[in-house]
Amino acid sequence: MLMAAGLGLLHGAPQASAAEPAKKPNILLIVADDMGYSDVGAFGGEIETPNIDALAQRGLSATNFYVAPTCSPTRSMLLTGTDNHVAGFGVMSEYTGPQQKGKPGYEGHLNQRVTSIATLLRDSGYHTYMAGKWHLGEEKGQWPADQGFERDFTLMQGGGSHWSDMGYPNPQHPNLTFTRNGKLLDKLPDDHFSTAAFSDFITQSIDENKADGKPFFAYLSYQAVHSPFALPDDWIDKYKGRYDQGYDALRAERLARMKAMGLVGADVSLAPRMPNVPAWDSLTPEQKKISARKMEVYAAMVANMDHHIGRVLGHLKANGQLDNTLVLFFSDNGAEPVELLELAASVDPAMKVWLEKNWDTKPENCGRKMSVCDYGAAWAQVGSTPFNYFKHYTAEGGIRSPLIAAGPGVVSDGQTTRAVLHVTDVVPTLLELAGVSHPSQRGGSDQAPLTGKSMQPVLVGKAQDIRSADEWIGWELFGNRALRQGDWKALSLLKAAGGTGEWQLYNLKDDPTESRDLASSQPAKLAELTRLWDLYASQNGVILTGDGPFKGRK
Repeated sequence: MLMAAGLGLLHGAPQASAAEPAKKPNILLIVADDMGYSDVGAFGGEIETPNIDALAQRGLSATNFYVAPTCSPTRSMLLTGTDNHVAGFGVMSEYTGPQQKGKPGYEGHLNQRVTSIATLLRDSGYHTYMAGKWHLGEEKGQWPADQGFERDFTLMQGGGSHWSDMGYPNPQHPNLTFTRNGKLLDKLPDDHFSTAAFSDFITQSIDENKADGKPFFAYLSYQAVHSPFALPDDWIDKYKGRYDQGYDALRAERLARMKAMGLVGADVSLAPRMPNVPAWDSLTPEQKKISARKMEVYAAMVANMDHHIGRVLGHLKANGQLDNTLVLFFSDNGAEPVELLELAASVDPAMKVWLEKNWDTKPENCGRKMSVCDYGAAWAQVGSTPFNYFKHYTAEGGIRSPLIAAGPGVVSDGQTTRAVLHVTDVVPTLLELAGVSHPSQRGGSDQAPLTGKSMQPVLVGKAQDIRSADEWIGWELFGNRALRQGDWKALSLLKAAGGTGEWQLYNLKDDPTESRDLASSQPAKLAELTRLWDLYASQNGVILTGDGPFKGRK
């Protein structure tokens, strides 16, 4: 996959240069799960995230950083620097169709064509640690311990209970699997809470080897803020009453703040409210109460994650390690629109019965143990402010993520870059910083070349972009497609997913919320971009099918 150089929402001047790191830096990757683009304070959110915001103030924020529409495709690209269709996650393994099964790039685990960044850094003298969600293969031989991590405390699946019960709200797969240092766990400590436990494991791992002076690579892959929402009792009422004004007002509030912060242009308008989302003022008082409560708990969950990020960073500072630690923070995809109970009621009534029997489905218990709680498309669109759609979609709301970088090799004065960056750029960036080359062959297998490019010129303030305007980014997941070249984007969303099934054309510089389709007025430009998407599909072995989460929907 080739990548795009972009101008983004705004054009900026070159940034002041940062000092190059004097020695190999420590590396801390922090990934939030299902967090919206505008949730944190540094990107216009009202949620209190002082530790994440402080990272932005002493580093660099990237407003045009792209990921995949869902988790495991993003994570496969993050750890390998190659397109997800090359690395083994052309589709999420749960949705592999008959035509895709057994085909290269659709293995459902990191395949032999790629080598993880953990393996490459470990082999070059780094300690390598992971804590949190994996979702890159559940069979022995596919675990973090098999992919270069010397220490791990890992949730193998894509989500589930944040507590010690190891439950998953699905009758077909009711139990979660955890590993610690390459061994399956029979149970978790009684006081397990995912965000705290994963943070603790990372700091403990770092401390264990601190004395030998070797650099570390730590992958802190939070399960938060993936549903079901969960919080300790002393956090659960933090935002009580804050969201009584509703989602329509909050979207407008966030957009106004983003404009004031210079994150978007003054002329940017909100994407239209989704057709399946009623106006807030049309809800009954009881509906408003239930809906607002869900957002209260979600917001507190984001704030709680920030609190634990602060604990990790504070620990590094106390150890004298923070100044030589590159920190990257972002979300794996857009905000999650699915309400599990509502979905079960419409497509699998037996599952709804099972959930009501085995989990707590009472709205007033949202966030407590065994509660099934999520907030749906209305609040997910708030998370995507100002963009269109959310997780699962190749529209901007599904694939644009807030990236914050801070530490050695990054400008240190809180600047913002509008360069178009991509999750596959992380591996080449880290390899350059660590002075490690990418292999052409490993273990007797030819290795796919890196897709991404090093972000270093942008991070250190020496360049506005890392790509020419002729380069492009391609996407495909569940049949939803997109391609961006410069300011132009071609987008195709399945009818079953709520789209038209046809290619649409947008100029993201003028219309970042994808509200004005230019396909009919610019047919030559659209044809140019769709030809490039065909090239992307051919280069990366994309297999289009009717399978996936939208199958059977009308």
